[in-house]
Amino acid sequence: MANIHDIAKRAGVSVSTVSRVLNNHPYVSESKRAAVQRVIDEMDYTPNRVAVDLIRKETRRIGVIMPYNNNQAFDQLLHGVLNRSVELDYTVMVLPTKYDPEKELACLKMLKNKQLDGIIITSRSNAWKAITPYTKYGTIIACEYTDHPEIGCAYIDRYASYLETFQLLKDKGHSRVAFTTARGEESNSTQLTIRAYQQVFGALPPEYQIRDCYSIDDGMHAAKQLLHLDRRPTAIYANGDEVATGIYHYAAQLKLEVPEDLAIIGQENQPVGIGLQLSTVDHQLVKVGEQAFDLAIEKSMEKVEIPYRIIKRPSI
Repeated sequence: MANIHDIAKRAGVSVSTVSRVLNNHPYVSESKRAAVQRVIDEMDYTPNRVAVDLIRKETRRIGVIMPYNNNQAFDQLLHGVLNRSVELDYTVMVLPTKYDPEKELACLKMLKNKQLDGIIITSRSNAWKAITPYTKYGTIIACEYTDHPEIGCAYIDRYASYLETFQLLKDKGHSRVAFTTARGEESNSTQLTIRAYQQVFGALPPEYQIRDCYSIDDGMHAAKQLLHLDRRPTAIYANGDEVATGIYHYAAQLKLEVPEDLAIIGQENQPVGIGLQLSTVDHQLVKVGEQAFDLAIEKSMEKVEIPYRIIKRPSI
């Protein structure tokens, strides 16, 4: 099997010149670059990527920790990451965890093993105190706000978005407002949603919060629970437009009019919600993913806020 020394000898150049060609170094004459490339093609040489990474002291690979890969919100974050990775010629490794703390830590260990230059955490199951020690091995970027100085973040002010959404529903005359979440109170996002609700409406009736909602079917199931209550909510804030779509369809089965009988607002401005003209809170997650990627390759610990926007349509 040919090696870098064989390439250099046949091309009549130094080993360092071959190394520069393999690493796309700009300071190589076109004639030498062409000679080296011709020999590489003739010998069908494939460089040892591990060795090349060690020489460059970088892998040009970024890992993305994602609990699920069939969730619209996480897909939008990943879409943003991939947008930038293609532009800048980086490889992205998707690391699904299903919110398993041990799997999450195993992914972070890839920094210690020099398999990745950095990791973007779209959502986490571990506390920050378990995550921050890995920053000494590589860059870690969060897609939520953290005040830990060693971790950069691209984030949305979720609390402000929840507060504004609940206030919007209250201003429209709703006092019986329910909402759905993906996880329970182990989730920072859920904690912020509950806090915002209490700030606007006061005490939260337990039956007005439905968790474990990710899909249209979950939205149907949530609506089935909510819309048969004695004090049926007059508005529902769903944690995604797919969930909101399920709520919309179940309400239609009950012959409820939207928004006259039930106001519905979702999240993330997804195509299914646009098609049904559902109001939505767009957290601009594609932009969050793009910014997180830029922070990762820049090895930055900056905190960058991405603005959200509430898109009002006929469903409220």
